[in-house]
Amino acid sequence: MALFGKKTNYATVKVRKRDIPDGLWVKCPSCGEMIYKNALAEALGVCPKCDHHFPLGREERIALLTEPGSFEEWDADLRSADALDFVGEASYAEKLEQNMRKTGQKDAVTCGGARIGPHAISLAVMDFSFLGASMGSVVGEKITRAIERGTARKLPVVVVCTSGGARMYEGMLSLMQMAKTSAAVARHAAAKLPYITVLTNPTTAGVMASYATLGDVILAEPNALIGFAGPRVIRETTQQELPPGFQKSEFLLQHGLLDMVLHRRDLKATLVGILSYMTGAPAATPASA
Repeated sequence: MALFGKKTNYATVKVRKRDIPDGLWVKCPSCGEMIYKNALAEALGVCPKCDHHFPLGREERIALLTEPGSFEEWDADLRSADALDFVGEASYAEKLEQNMRKTGQKDAVTCGGARIGPHAISLAVMDFSFLGASMGSVVGEKITRAIERGTARKLPVVVVCTSGGARMYEGMLSLMQMAKTSAAVARHAAAKLPYITVLTNPTTAGVMASYATLGDVILAEPNALIGFAGPRVIRETTQQELPPGFQKSEFLLQHGLLDMVLHRRDLKATLVGILSYMTGAPAATPASA
């Protein structure tokens, strides 16, 4: 009776790579699970097996947080200049062009007015896919303008952060953005207006040491790398072993740098609650740029 004969061991069935269309599946770097890309998108970029949070692009992030049709972009045409005529393996100008073609964006941050729930806000969202979301003159200027617009219009400011640090191709011009953005945050605080930051993986170096960690409330996604210098640099400099989970968001929550670590699905509702508590104000529509 063939029906009850030797059972096929499906675990050993081999599928030729050419039989699987490219781009339909992605491997989770945390648990190794193969995830159908459409299913991953429906899960907000979070692995359904281990809750690993994949990076989100700026468009997906804006769609996740804001009310449909409410986002109005500001300063979309600002572009970085190669003030130092930087030349390495490739010139800075060439790298900018490559990243603009790859992302369809002019730099590593998108800013604008929007609504989160009933609350009108000034929003900035960084995108690691553009030169590692490094902070150059344009990133610093757009972040500063977003904060200043929030101050002028009496709006809360929300900044979603990710970055590999300062943009080395711009030298001191990049480092100056730390002071400029921090000064804008200080003026916003003096106006007694809410400033909330959301730290995603990774948020490091100059961004972490300036506007990312100046929030009245600082939120983070799970297992995000957050720190000034990387763990390897610190280990080699101090010649000490680092504690488990060092520079991960859960570690920083335990040690007081963060206020909350949130699953991505809970982020918007939490922001609505925080904004409601901090403002106590009715809904308003953000003014145009």
